[in-house]
Amino acid sequence: MLDDACRTAQQAADALGIAVGQIAKSIIFRRKSDDAAVLVITSGDKRVDEKKVDALIGKTGRADAEFVKARTGFTIGGVSPVGHATKPVVLIDRELFRFEEIWAAAGHPHAVFQLRPQDLEALTGAPVADVV
Repeated sequence: MLDDACRTAQQAADALGIAVGQIAKSIIFRRKSDDAAVLVITSGDKRVDEKKVDALIGKTGRADAEFVKARTGFTIGGVSPVGHATKPVVLIDRELFRFEEIWAAAGHPHAVFQLRPQDLEALTGAPVADVV
């Protein structure tokens, strides 16, 4: 548990004393064809390329706070990469594998947990892809 809420990758990295790239950001999109939640777990120092995501799983759009909460059970700023209310389509950014250890939100803006990128891959069963 962190003393302060960390709603950005930079805030979380600063609080933990680690590189911002070690933060595993959980970004939620909304797939247009079936309204499925799409979770892209990316390195905190990278930006998701929506065109690359769309090429892999179909056309997506932005997910608003209500959609994120309804589909994941988490509020934006604390979305965990695991334990979602409804199983999302998941992609893992290959850039996370630059690090031995990474940190991810644990369902609350004050909560984080440490793991290895390989653990994240095993926990989610998601493919590792070029999404940035």
